[in-house]
Amino acid sequence: MGLQQYLYGVTFECPPGALKEKPKLVRCVLEDKQYSSKEIDKIFSASKAEGKSLYYVDEELLQQIQPDIIFTQDVCEVCQIDTQCTAAAVSKLKHQPILISISPQSLDDVYRAAVTIASALGEDKKAYFYLASLKRRTDGILDSLRQHSMPLKRVSLLEWIEPIYNCGHWIPFQIAQAGGIDMLSNPAGASIVTPWEKILKYDPEVIVIAPCGFETKRTKQEMHLLTRRPGWSSIQAVQTRQVYLADYDLFTQPSASTLTDGIELLASLFHPQVFNVSLPLVNKYLSFYKLPAHVHA
Repeated sequence: MGLQQYLYGVTFECPPGALKEKPKLVRCVLEDKQYSSKEIDKIFSASKAEGKSLYYVDEELLQQIQPDIIFTQDVCEVCQIDTQCTAAAVSKLKHQPILISISPQSLDDVYRAAVTIASALGEDKKAYFYLASLKRRTDGILDSLRQHSMPLKRVSLLEWIEPIYNCGHWIPFQIAQAGGIDMLSNPAGASIVTPWEKILKYDPEVIVIAPCGFETKRTKQEMHLLTRRPGWSSIQAVQTRQVYLADYDLFTQPSASTLTDGIELLASLFHPQVFNVSLPLVNKYLSFYKLPAHVHA
């Protein structure tokens, strides 16, 4: 939204680029380690069961910054530090900042969150200009879908590989705006472990794999966990070679602009006869069956 001048600290999950020079206030004990999907799931499940957090605040840095406002989240304790843990660190500050939780569930919630952030900084107008530009992009996709009378594609978007998680929260709405439908998803709710047998029975026309926190390079290292499952080769998406890997920040990181990028990418994957992949998104996904044979054998 062009409000970077107000930003003095980010988390380890913030994407590289314009924010890379900002100090990281929130860290994860696992961020510099390599674990498999299954190991990560076990570690996070165990920490949650024990009531422990794998995240921590750099309290010395927080003391130096002395923020006026801290934006927190309570959407997912697995992905990021929550408000409760943040509040514990903040309580030690001499100057108590305002804590504002940004915890969207649906795509509309993500858009409203942008207004919440801008309003807290006294910059309401910038949020509305920002959202208007995004709406023009998504409206253009819907108009093209209607103009070409494109049928909905039967889609499965996976947020995790081992165990398999379906997609939830705002992602099903992204899929819908791109001209698809994911009947195994959980709109405006948390993603959940999904039995492989359900996916086989559902038989999606398109599969998109975007594990939370993984870029395509990391995801393709674990694709054997799916391709070795019984019945993989019988799925329609596999037979028609419509299996794609995508960077997580287009889906599981709820920035209104990156989610709009995600919608545009999905539209081009679902309906390539209508939409082309834009140049900025070319390196944000991989067509799995265009990878070298040894990767997906």
